[in-house]
Amino acid sequence: MKAILLAGSMLAGCLLTSPAAAQQADETGAETPSEGLGEIIVTAQRREENLQRAALAVTAVTGDDLIKSGITDTVNLGRVVPSLSVQPSAGTTSFFLRGVGTNAQNSFAENAVAFNFNGVYVGRPTAPIGVLYDLERVEVVKGPQGTLYGRNATGGAINVLPRTPVLGDFGGEATLEYGNYDLKRGSAALNLPIGENVALRIAGQVVDRDGYLSDGYDDNRGEAIRASLLIEPSDQWSMLLVADFFNQHGRGPGAVLLPEARYAVPPLDDLVGLADPRAQAAIRTLASRLTAPPFCGGVGGFVTSGCVSLAATDGFLDNQFFGISATVTGDLGFGTLTVIPAYRRSDVNVLSYVTGFSGTVKDLAEQTSLEVRLASNDDQRLRYVAGLFYFGENQDTENFFRQGALSTTRFTPRLSTVSLAAFGQLTFDITDTLRLVAGGRYTKEDKDQLTSVAAGGRPGPVEPPLSAPFTGALSFEKFTWKAGLEWDAGPASLVYANVATGFKSGGFFVAEPPNNTFAPELLTAYTIGTKNRFAGNKLQLNLEAFYWDYQDQQITFVGGVRTAGGLFAQGSTTVNAGQATIYGAELEARFAPSRNDLFSLDVLWMKGKYDKLRTANFSGTGAPVATGCTVVGNRLANPGINAARFFDIDCSGRPTVQSPEWVVNIAYERTFNLTDRLDLIFGARGNIESSRFMNSNFRPEERQGAFAMADAYLTIDGGAWSLTGFINNITDERIMARAGTRPILDLPVAALRPPRTYGVRLGVNF
Repeated sequence: MKAILLAGSMLAGCLLTSPAAAQQADETGAETPSEGLGEIIVTAQRREENLQRAALAVTAVTGDDLIKSGITDTVNLGRVVPSLSVQPSAGTTSFFLRGVGTNAQNSFAENAVAFNFNGVYVGRPTAPIGVLYDLERVEVVKGPQGTLYGRNATGGAINVLPRTPVLGDFGGEATLEYGNYDLKRGSAALNLPIGENVALRIAGQVVDRDGYLSDGYDDNRGEAIRASLLIEPSDQWSMLLVADFFNQHGRGPGAVLLPEARYAVPPLDDLVGLADPRAQAAIRTLASRLTAPPFCGGVGGFVTSGCVSLAATDGFLDNQFFGISATVTGDLGFGTLTVIPAYRRSDVNVLSYVTGFSGTVKDLAEQTSLEVRLASNDDQRLRYVAGLFYFGENQDTENFFRQGALSTTRFTPRLSTVSLAAFGQLTFDITDTLRLVAGGRYTKEDKDQLTSVAAGGRPGPVEPPLSAPFTGALSFEKFTWKAGLEWDAGPASLVYANVATGFKSGGFFVAEPPNNTFAPELLTAYTIGTKNRFAGNKLQLNLEAFYWDYQDQQITFVGGVRTAGGLFAQGSTTVNAGQATIYGAELEARFAPSRNDLFSLDVLWMKGKYDKLRTANFSGTGAPVATGCTVVGNRLANPGINAARFFDIDCSGRPTVQSPEWVVNIAYERTFNLTDRLDLIFGARGNIESSRFMNSNFRPEERQGAFAMADAYLTIDGGAWSLTGFINNITDERIMARAGTRPILDLPVAALRPPRTYGVRLGVNF
């Protein structure tokens, strides 16, 4: 599919080209200049449609605008998409949309926001990286997508769509970039015609950047390549083959100490990583004031005895991701058939200290999928999309978390997942301007596991042997649905209202059975919205209000997990602890008063609250764990064995995590026509967000306060070439991307968004 980019420029989250580039065809077919905002074609509802006629909230970002923003990985995608938060962790990436997401912490985790690359669902949280180059666009669909999309789309979906080969066209483009932190980035793409009916596109990217933190972490190093082959033997049939590979290395994500009352930490402005001697000196100071168990040496003995270890500089990423897919499309006369078989493999080997202690993740995951869709023609009163979906995944994993001699956890999941679904969505024209929409999806999913666990601490061995393997099997069935109305209130105005449900399957966490499973979660969304164009297509105003009822929400936290002999140790735990209500409204405004000016404004107002949320903090030493919730009781975890204790906490009534009440994105772009072939383009964008909590423990130190950020760029565009100077995060703000508590010492740590970055970018095309 091809986006029709007639005018405007996407700034901070909307797919629009510069007003100076707006053109239209006259009666002779020649292109003539025009003003106003242009049409955008998206496929968020599995068929091509004008974005302004799509009755759902979608943010679309072009590949060119990702380059403008310096975004080459999914971790930074939230900078240009309102309401999207991205959390990096040890070998995983977590997405939150409008407060709905998953705090992925190990290889059992699955995201609640579906990630799709080239129409293929990607199951592993480790895998949605290394694909943001040579793109047509990225579509972010907000709200539960329980009808047309694959697995686990409770909060929405992210669709990454690469550029496809063009028949009969020889051409290419390349971009070179250099910036602070010794950033070196290069990307290139070449389109090759092979006869009249075949075309090949080859694209690649290389990134090499030093770490933002003083200990070398938060770097970015990797190489990616993609080959796409388009075959169109006739006007009715086509096949697109896509193969991609990404090699990721470097040290990976890092973390910093967060200020708290018990001790002094290095200033956040200094970007002092956990492996820096200054941070380690601060941790030793804190540890010297705490009373350790007798076998750790008592007061001050945590670190000196080796019972608690510190971060080191030996962290690394050694990850390879590979995928291949085919998209076969055929015109059957009465409709269009689409068949997408795919295979993806992720081979992850990570040593990370982003949680404050050592975590090694080795994860080999292979998935196969097949989606078959039939979409009716658009020129009929009843239109439909119907299909079948298969997803199968096998994982062979080792997770090894070492906090020191006092707490070591190692487990080796062997996971198998099979998901089958049948789905369909109908659109019926009640009148020429009023439409009824109804759809449903039936999902059946089976999971099996074979896992061994080792957990220990003094006076036991530092690295205890693995337990005998234990097995487990789960099966889920669910019907999700959508129903709504769409009304064309005018030639350029749409009003819509719908109710939709989303479903995320249950699963396992690391513990001996039977208490090692959690149930599915369900979200029901009530939505009313309107999309409008005014003033001769120069002004766009879109508004959507939503109310979400979140049931059996899956909450992941560091808690107590049952190990061999019935004893409890610290580990990642997932429970169906939460019921939440989330409601709000989102405004998107665009104004192009002339061919050379574009103003953009996005405003999200949101209120989220946990109606019911009860969890338990686990303390290996028995000391209370800091929390912003109410402690309603405590109990010994292992009576007669050690001092480990559960602290039962009630967080009911607290705001949902990753849910700022206000998000405001504002931008302006101005094009100055210097000559017939030379333009000067200035752009600036700002991002203002209110405070939010980063995880469900609600510790005050792990609350990100309100902030404002700004970016700017200046481009000289010569048509076949361009030269850009850019600066992002102009005021050098320190913004948390994730936050958590390092167990035992009970100290808060955080991963940060990028500091101030700047550089130059040269682009050429032919």
